[in-house]
Amino acid sequence: MPASDGQDEQPPSFRESFGEAMRKTGLGRVAPGEVPTARSLLAAVGGVRGLIESILPGLGFLVIYTTTKNLLLSVLVPLVLAVVFVVIRVVAKSAATQALAGIVVLAVSAVLALVSGKPENNFIFGIWINAAFLLVILVSIAVRWPIIGIVVGFLTNEPTAWRSDRAKKRVLVLATWLWVGLFALRLIVELPLYLSHETALLAGARLITGVPLYAILLWVTWLLVRTVYSRTASATEEPPSA
Repeated sequence: MPASDGQDEQPPSFRESFGEAMRKTGLGRVAPGEVPTARSLLAAVGGVRGLIESILPGLGFLVIYTTTKNLLLSVLVPLVLAVVFVVIRVVAKSAATQALAGIVVLAVSAVLALVSGKPENNFIFGIWINAAFLLVILVSIAVRWPIIGIVVGFLTNEPTAWRSDRAKKRVLVLATWLWVGLFALRLIVELPLYLSHETALLAGARLITGVPLYAILLWVTWLLVRTVYSRTASATEEPPSA
C-alpha cells in the first residue's frame, strides 16, 4: 500500500520555521512588493485593528489617570480593553498572539504599579523591555551579525549571503543602528520622566515613541534595504560590455 501524503511530509527545518517567523514580522509585512506603500505600512503594525489594540490601552491610561488620578482604574481599564481585544480575535478566529502578549505586558505593568503604589511603575516593565532590545541589538552589531541583516537574510532566503556583500552589509548595519537609535531615544525620553514621577507626561511619551516611530522606522528600514538590493540585482543583470 503506498504511503499517504501526510506520511511523506517532512517537518519544517529550523531555517524554514525561522524564515516564516521573520516574514510575519513588521519588516516582512512592509515588503509585499518592490515599493512599500501606506497599505503595507499599515499591515506592518497589524492593520487598523492592530493599530487600535496598540494605542487604545495606553491612551485609556493617559485619559483616566490625567482626569481622575485613580491608579486602580487607570491600570485596570487598559487591561480589560486588552482582554476584550483577545476575545474578539478568538471569536473571529484570527491570530491573537500579539494581543495576548499585550495582555501580559499590561498585567505585569499593572501589578508593579499597584503593589508599589507608584503610578509611574506602570511603565517600568516597558522601560526594561526597551533596554533589553537595545542591549540585544548592540550585541548583534558587536559580534558582526546585525539583527536587521539576520531578518532580511531570512526574508530573502539567503541567511548569510549578505555578509560577503560589502554594500549590503554596510546598509544592514546602518539600518540596525537606526533601531538602536529608536530604543535609545525611548530610554532617553522615558527614564527622566519616570525618575521625576511625571506619570502623565510619561504616558504621553510612550504613545508618541511607540507605534508612530516604530512604523516610520520600518518604512525607512525597508527603503534602505530595497535600495541596496535593487542596485545589486541591477548590477548582476547588467550584460557585460563588448
